[in-house]
Amino acid sequence: MKFVTFKQASQNRLGVIDGDDVIDLAAAEGVPADLREALEQGVDVLAAARRAIDARSSHRVRVSDVTLAPAVPRPGKIVCLGHNFYDHAKEGGNLKPVYPLIFFRGATSLIAHGDPVIRPYVSEKLDYEAELAVVIGKGGRHIKRENALEQVFGYACFNDVSVRDFQKRTSQWTIGKNFDGTGAFGPWIVTPEDVPAGATDLKMELRLNGQVMQKTNTSDMIWGVAETIELLSECLTLEPGDVIAMGTPAGVGFARTPPVWMKDGDRVEVDIERIGVLSNLVQDEVEGK
Repeated sequence: MKFVTFKQASQNRLGVIDGDDVIDLAAAEGVPADLREALEQGVDVLAAARRAIDARSSHRVRVSDVTLAPAVPRPGKIVCLGHNFYDHAKEGGNLKPVYPLIFFRGATSLIAHGDPVIRPYVSEKLDYEAELAVVIGKGGRHIKRENALEQVFGYACFNDVSVRDFQKRTSQWTIGKNFDGTGAFGPWIVTPEDVPAGATDLKMELRLNGQVMQKTNTSDMIWGVAETIELLSECLTLEPGDVIAMGTPAGVGFARTPPVWMKDGDRVEVDIERIGVLSNLVQDEVEGK
């Protein structure tokens, strides 16, 4: 099952995809229009979606006619993993990690499928990073690995676009990972029954203007989804609607010779098998805006 957040009359709406249509679950089933709010309230979103589909609800619109929002527009937390693929750690001159590098993104950095990735006027070193995103459905603290996948609402594509010179200015990566218009997230969330457990053994690649720049399999992650949830929940409470970005493989632009930086007009696509394709154009920021 695929869930989207789409825009209608300047408001976000939660929908489920049914063929070529998206059903408005707030209108059809009284579900909160915000996915995070619905999950926090303990709403059985999957059951509501199944009822709306089975009833052939008339509260629908063509998918091709909607404007998407980020898959979760305002997560409480966006926890990101660095160096979760050994080949990526190696290309950056780092040893195989014994613990993931963890940093946070803010919700204001997020954009949807089809939105422009903004290249800030203060930098030309805009880089791509294909990632698998995990959306937490239940969460909690001290979650054991064997129960961890029960906490997952679904999976999506993520592009952890990075402003590399700002990222390298400090020992912490946060500033280079939080420019507005750099966290592409979507186009939808695919629920766990439609992918292998933990979204393992899925092909993943990133294309820049049609050229494959990153190519891997989710089974190559050092820390899988269940282990990551266990590890994070040792330290912090995972809450409904939180997002975990699982790290990127080798092939990023800064590690190439010569480096490859994204520029105005480029198309960047994250393609994860059985989940979808997240596509965005790069657009230069207008100075002062």
